[in-house]
This record gives sequence, structure tokens and C-alpha cells, in this order.
Amino acid sequence: MNLPFLIARRNLLRQKGGFSSFIIRIAIIATSLSVAVMLISLAVVGGFKYSIREKLYSFEGHIHIHEYGNNPSKASSMPPLEEDGYMEEQVAAIPHVIQIAPYIKRAGIIQCNGKMEGVILKGIPDSFYFSKGITFTGKKIDYSDTAYSKEIQISQTTADRLELKAGDDVQLYFLEQGSTFPRIRKVRIAGIYHTGMAELDKQYGLCDIRLLQHINSWPEGSISGYQVSLDDDEYDTAIANEILDRHLTSPLYSFTMKETYSDVFAWLQLMDVNALVILTIMAIVAMINLAVALIILIVEQARMVGILKAQGMSMGAIRMVFLYYAGLIAGVGIVVGNIVALGLAWIQIQTGFLKLSEASYIISKVEFRIVWWHFVAVDVATLLLCFVCMLLPTLYLRRVQPARVLQFK
Repeated sequence: MNLPFLIARRNLLRQKGGFSSFIIRIAIIATSLSVAVMLISLAVVGGFKYSIREKLYSFEGHIHIHEYGNNPSKASSMPPLEEDGYMEEQVAAIPHVIQIAPYIKRAGIIQCNGKMEGVILKGIPDSFYFSKGITFTGKKIDYSDTAYSKEIQISQTTADRLELKAGDDVQLYFLEQGSTFPRIRKVRIAGIYHTGMAELDKQYGLCDIRLLQHINSWPEGSISGYQVSLDDDEYDTAIANEILDRHLTSPLYSFTMKETYSDVFAWLQLMDVNALVILTIMAIVAMINLAVALIILIVEQARMVGILKAQGMSMGAIRMVFLYYAGLIAGVGIVVGNIVALGLAWIQIQTGFLKLSEASYIISKVEFRIVWWHFVAVDVATLLLCFVCMLLPTLYLRRVQPARVLQFK
């Protein structure tokens, strides 16, 4: 039988209606709120970072393969690459690769309703697909034309600026180096996409890859590069290096999106600092709260301490009684904090009632991403830190003298 635990549990359950009961409730509430805030912070930061990355990856993939130093805005002046079916098969067979797709990028101008807007058209094949990070309205590009599709998709940002909607006709202007007159093509807006990332929405439009091959006077099978999508961005650097070392020859090079959009990922990395600050503050609050609560309980239970000493219980065992006190309070607070955090996350995932300004935050609502080991780490760390913090208040027990506390009833 664990006598210190038995004493702590029975005394804790008997605290009803007194000052000690009030202190215990406050300690449990404060601990549960601290744990809930820590877990919610991790879930929100994780959800925010995941949503931003998915928006970028869904449009640009995880890895690009093209000539080193190739600038999309000068694609017409760069020599084309020939599609390599064998290389595509080899890359597609790499674990965690879910798509390798050719593309062409070409700068152009959209003109309609007396307004003009610069755009980088991204030519993609019919087999190209996007993940759930992008929303589409209207319809997909129709690839049934034997020459090339005369339909494009533009971003919601571009559509708003030019006052366009799906089904409208526009003119595309392509400037040729050394030529006075641009090449003009009349196309129809098939659909409108939206990522929420200004850097993508302001620049890009989507079209049939054959249209840009025709505009560039490239033969069939000529491309600007490849876009590789993975099932997990954790492997992007390793896979990019494997592609470069085993499947590419100069001047081809493989780039991860973390390299291409280094400023975006550096900004996302700063989110971890914010989460760390919140975790530190909440952990300190929880420890101070429990330490104060334990000191009050020790003072309130001084008579019990005197009786236990008079009965011959060792100081180590008496100290364990109050450490179990703290452990039980922290344990209840941790359980309640987990329930609160999971409950709020579930409500937000189901209803999305916490909204954000997409113009400022890129996402339109607070996103929660639940990672099981975050919960385990926070719970275990909170419990351990609380136990360590509780050791100091229990030193006060040495000052309790049975002869002095037992003379008063």
C-alpha cells in the first residue's frame, strides 16, 4: 500500500467548502487553462503553417526540375527542354513521389474591357492535377481541341482587377524579343482559381501546355521543366538531391520550393518562435500557480503534518504526501485542459466560426492541426515541471514542529 498517496487522495477528496477547497479549484482551473492554451497554440500554429504550405505546394509542387538560373519571365529566350520519358518513370518510382508533370511558363498580358494585366501563364497538360489547397470556380480547361485549347484559368485577384468572370473572352498578348508587334491570341476564361497567396494569385494564370509550345514555336514535347509533387514535404530535400545525383545531367538542376520561396518559409519558421514564447509563459504560470497552491495547503495542513511526524512518518514520506497532492491537482488540470483544447478544435473544424482576414493572414479561418505527440509532450512536460517546482515548497515541512502545532485544537 502506498500510504502517502492514500493520505493525499483522501484529504484531497474531503476538501469541501473550506479555503483549501477554493485554492484547489483555482489551481486546477489555472492548470487546465495553461495546458489548454499551450495545446491550442501548437494546434493553431501547426494548422496555419500546414495550410500555407499546402496552398503553395498544391500550385507549385514540392520540387522543380529545370535549367539552372532559368527565369520564368524570360522563358521564351531560354532553350526548351525535351521531355524525357525514361527520367519521368524513374522519378515517379521514387518513394513519396505522387506526380511528376511537365510545364511551360511564359510571360504575357491579358487585355479585356479596356484594361490590361501582366501575367505569367503556366502551361500544364491534361493529366496535371492540383491538391485540395486551391479552390476553383467555373470549369476545367477543355483539352479536346486537337491543336491546343483556347481556354485559360485566371486567379480571382486577376479576375477582380479586370472585372472578368468564367465564360468571358479575353485577348492574350505575347511580346517577342526583337519584334515590334506582339503575338495575340483570343481565349476564353474557363474557370477562376483562388489560393489566397498574393504572390501566386497576382502573377499566374493556367493554360494548355500546347498553347505555349505554339506561341514559343517549340516542337511537341518541348517544355520549360518538371514539377514534382510529394505526399510529405519532409522528404523534399532528400528527394531533390536524389533526383539531381541519379537522374539529371547538366545543365538541369532540381530545386525545392523551400529554396525558391525561402522568404515565405522563413516567415513560417518565425511562427515557431511565437508558439515557444506562449508555451514558456503558460508553463511558468502553471508552475507558479501550483507552487503557491501547495504552500497554502502545507500551511493549512500543518496539524496533519505534526500528527504524521509524531506517529513516526519520515520526512521523505510526508513530502511525498504533498507531492501527490500537486500531482493529483496537475493531473486533473491536464485532463481538463486536453478536453477543452480538443473540444475547441473539434468545434472550429466542424463550424469554422473563428474567421480571419484572408488579405492579411492568407487563410480565411483559424486552422487547427492536431498532432498527437504535441499533446503527449505538453502533458508529460507540464507534469514533470510541476513536480520539480513542487520540491522547493515541501522544504517548508521541516519547519513544522509537532509540539507547537498539536497544542492547538
